[in-house]
Amino acid sequence: MNKNTISLGRIFGIPLNVDSSWFLIFALLSWMLASNYYPREFPGWPLWQYWFMGMFTSIFLFVSVLLHELGHSLVARHFHLPVQRITLFVFGGIAQIAGEPPSARAEFWIALAGPIVSFALAALFHLITPLVQGWDALFAFFKYLAFINLILAGFNLIPGFPLDGGRIFRSILWGITKNLRKATFIAANVGRFFAFAFIFLGAMQIIAGHIMDGLWTIFIGLFLESAASSQIQQQEMRTLLVRHKVNEAMNPNFAIVPADSSLQEIVDHHVLGMGRRAVIVVDDGEIAGMLTLHHLKSVSPDKWPQVRVAEVMLPASQMRWVTPDTDLWSALQAMDRDGVNQLPVLQDGKLVGIITRGDLISFLNYLHSLST
Repeated sequence: MNKNTISLGRIFGIPLNVDSSWFLIFALLSWMLASNYYPREFPGWPLWQYWFMGMFTSIFLFVSVLLHELGHSLVARHFHLPVQRITLFVFGGIAQIAGEPPSARAEFWIALAGPIVSFALAALFHLITPLVQGWDALFAFFKYLAFINLILAGFNLIPGFPLDGGRIFRSILWGITKNLRKATFIAANVGRFFAFAFIFLGAMQIIAGHIMDGLWTIFIGLFLESAASSQIQQQEMRTLLVRHKVNEAMNPNFAIVPADSSLQEIVDHHVLGMGRRAVIVVDDGEIAGMLTLHHLKSVSPDKWPQVRVAEVMLPASQMRWVTPDTDLWSALQAMDRDGVNQLPVLQDGKLVGIITRGDLISFLNYLHSLST
C-alpha cells in the first residue's frame, strides 16, 4: 500500500483506501457547506450545528462516491476482472481494476454501472426529502445529497475519456469499429477537448472574480487532460508490446536457491551481490516457489539470519507464469492482475527465464530508440 494512503478495511472483499489528498477536499467541502449552504438555507442555527452538518454531509457525499465506485467494481468482477482496490482521493474516487475489459460489451456495462448507482441514490434521496420536510436539518441534508448525486452522475457521463461517459463512448466505438486502438484514440482526444474546455471555463471564472471556483475548475481540467493523455500513451504502449513476445525481453540468467537458505544469504549473495530482485527456489530438485524483494521486506532485517526462504516465499502452487510465446502486453496484464513485478517463464514445464517490469521498461526504451 502507498505510504500516502490509509486503509479502511475491505468492502465485498475489495480493499478500501483513503489517499491523504482526500482530507483536503473533505475539509474544504465541510467548510463550504458550513459557511455557505446551510447558513443560506437555515439562518439562525448555532455555529456548531453548521459545522456538524457540514462534516456529516461531506462524509455521506463520499459514501455516495464509494457506492458509485463499488458499482463499477462489482460489475467488473462479473466480467472476471480483478479489482485491486477502491481509493478515495481529492477528485473523488477510483476503482483500480486490473486489466482491460475483455469486450466492448463488458466495458459498456462496467462504465455505466457507476452513473446508474448515482442516479439511483439521487432518486432515493429525492423521494426521502418530502418525508422529512418538518425537520430542517434532515430536509437540507437529503436535498443536498439528491442534488450532488445527480451532478456526480451527469458529470461522469461527459463523453470524454477517462470519465465514465468517455468509456461508454469508447465501448460504442469499439463495438462499431472492432478496433480498440482507434476507439481509444478518438475517446481520449474527445476527453482532452473537454479538459481544455474546463481549463478555459476556469480561466473565465477567475476573470469574472470567482477565483476559488475558477481554480477548482482548472484543476479538474488539468486532471482530465493528464488522465486522457496517459490513456493515449498506454494505448501506444499496448500497440508496441502486443507485437513482441516474452522471449525477446526475458532474462534467461536467473538464480536458483535452496529452500532452506536463510534470507541473509539471499540478501548477501543475490540482492546486494548481484542486484537481483527475485530468485527461484528449489527443493529436492523441483521448483518450490519464488522469493522477491517484497517477501524480504516483510521480515525485519534482524531476523534474516534465522528465517528460511521456504517460510516466506511465494509457493509454486500460487505462482503465475508465462511462456516464451506469450505477448508482452499479456505478460504486463498478468503482472497487474496479480500485483507482482516479475513472472517465471516456462516452456514445456521447464523454467527458461524470468521477466520483470524492469525488463519490459528496458525493452520499451529499446524499441523507442529504434524508432528515433
